[in-house]
Amino acid sequence: MSALPPDPPPDRQPVTRRMPPVVPEPAVPAASAPPPAVTPAGAVPPAWAPPGPTPPPRSRVVLRAGPFWGGAFATALVAALVGVVGVLVLQSILDVDLVVKDPVGVENDYLAYGLAGFVAAIAAAALLHLLVVSTPRPRAFFGWILALGIVVAALLPLTWTDDTTSALCTGLVNLLIGVAIWSLLSGVLARTTAVVTT
Repeated sequence: MSALPPDPPPDRQPVTRRMPPVVPEPAVPAASAPPPAVTPAGAVPPAWAPPGPTPPPRSRVVLRAGPFWGGAFATALVAALVGVVGVLVLQSILDVDLVVKDPVGVENDYLAYGLAGFVAAIAAAALLHLLVVSTPRPRAFFGWILALGIVVAALLPLTWTDDTTSALCTGLVNLLIGVAIWSLLSGVLARTTAVVTT
């Protein structure tokens, strides 16, 4: 008895894998480039523009207060001595009665004129210092103020007495004191200031 042939293997069905549907990606629009800048004819681009005009340098006067006031006190001493010498020459030697106003009450013509010259010089130095720190042309302003003050001091004795000789001699002493103060303080200012450019 012959053996039966083996059963044929069952047909294998092919296995089909289901792939997920492919969704197309949306197209990304290309970045739009800005339109090129249009330079008007004859215009210069800002990057190549010539630099503007530089502001002019500013200058100011710097005062060295220590040497200035040292010169001011020396000027005051000279002014006091000018007053004393004026009284000595005109009143004691030439025998001219000076018209001396003594607001302090020292009752001495020498001392009154010496004190007046000293105080006048210190007041003029304080005025000059104030003008230096607060005005653009201190020398010009100081010159005008002091010149007018000297004229007033020289002419004022004519209103104090009817004696023209005494009034004129008193005005001469006042004039000499004023000129001494003016010239010395102007020199002190020239040596104690410097122009600084910023």
